[in-house]
Amino acid sequence: MDDQALPERPARATAPSGSPGGPTGPGAPVLHVKGRILTGPQGVRDELWVLGGRVTYDRPASARDVRTVTGWALPGLVDAHCHVGLDAHGGVPVETAEKQALTEREVGALLLRDAGSPSDTRWIDDRDDLPKIIRAGRHIARTRRYIRNYAHEIEPPDLVAYVAGEARRGDGWVKLVGDWIDRDAGDLTACWPRDAVEAAITEAHRLGARVTAHCFAEDSLRDLVEAGIDCIEHATGLTEDTIPLFAECGVAIVPTLVNIATFPELAAGGEERYPRWSAHMLRLHERRYDTVRAAYDAGIPIFTGTDAGGGLAHGLVAGEVVELVRAGLPPLDALSAATWGARGWLGRPSLDEGAPADLVVYDADPRADVGVLAHPRHVVLNGRVFG
Repeated sequence: MDDQALPERPARATAPSGSPGGPTGPGAPVLHVKGRILTGPQGVRDELWVLGGRVTYDRPASARDVRTVTGWALPGLVDAHCHVGLDAHGGVPVETAEKQALTEREVGALLLRDAGSPSDTRWIDDRDDLPKIIRAGRHIARTRRYIRNYAHEIEPPDLVAYVAGEARRGDGWVKLVGDWIDRDAGDLTACWPRDAVEAAITEAHRLGARVTAHCFAEDSLRDLVEAGIDCIEHATGLTEDTIPLFAECGVAIVPTLVNIATFPELAAGGEERYPRWSAHMLRLHERRYDTVRAAYDAGIPIFTGTDAGGGLAHGLVAGEVVELVRAGLPPLDALSAATWGARGWLGRPSLDEGAPADLVVYDADPRADVGVLAHPRHVVLNGRVFG
């Protein structure tokens, strides 16, 4: 197939016309945010200033053009599993990718980890009116073991080379498809032999990249963790046997509960042809909240992600935080999974002195009710106020 040529960093795509951002020089307006600035799980300040697109807690000496907004301020939300430049059929035009990114901005998701896309979205890096993206390159899957037009579809002998290529192409992450339906078996099965995935993860780490893997079922998890994986997406197959291993190794999970909610519909669609797979998907769905709560209780790092951009719409991160609370996470920890904790995990600042001014302002305290996240009053990206 066409994907068999080793991946190379593609020529940069041309950006659609749009706002390149506002002024940030000496004459730029100053933003004053007053109220409750939530700088961390326990950190609260009364105000911050935005000067030149960056956060400062020192009042500017000679601020002439000052805009003041008030409320409860959080760092820009994080969707740690979405797909920009992708829809249910594969890659999309840059105009569609721009709309996806704008949708994320509107809901306050200002830092995105793109967990696999065939599209070149590096043009977004030149737009300071669009969210910041950390890319995992293109998915790497076994032949005929993933959604058509999404992934490099390869066999185990090529895995190391493809992982190396995507490590160079991405922004410090590589995405594997760890399990998928095996049509001959009629159920979810692991995609990669242990030796192949261990060699591939070792190579990614040598190149400075972390590795994550899509995993719905149980069978692939132990091999992936023992091979050195850094994160598992969905992780619905966690059990009492593998949860302690994840906790011991510090492997994070991104549960994507808003996506797992679609499992009954998926199962119904495949029940006649693949009854074992269908029943398995229903079991994974039924225990989803118990699985996430057990992972939390064991100390496994948990972060918010929606899986938007395939079959799901963008802009769902607030709903994912609500889902984490329903699963049993304390509200403050669910907030951290979408803000301070997620940013630290991804190596990006929150509302630190000198950090890019990416924040969201609300009319009520999201610590008291995470449902507040669905109603941002102001979104501030690189110091510019939207809404």
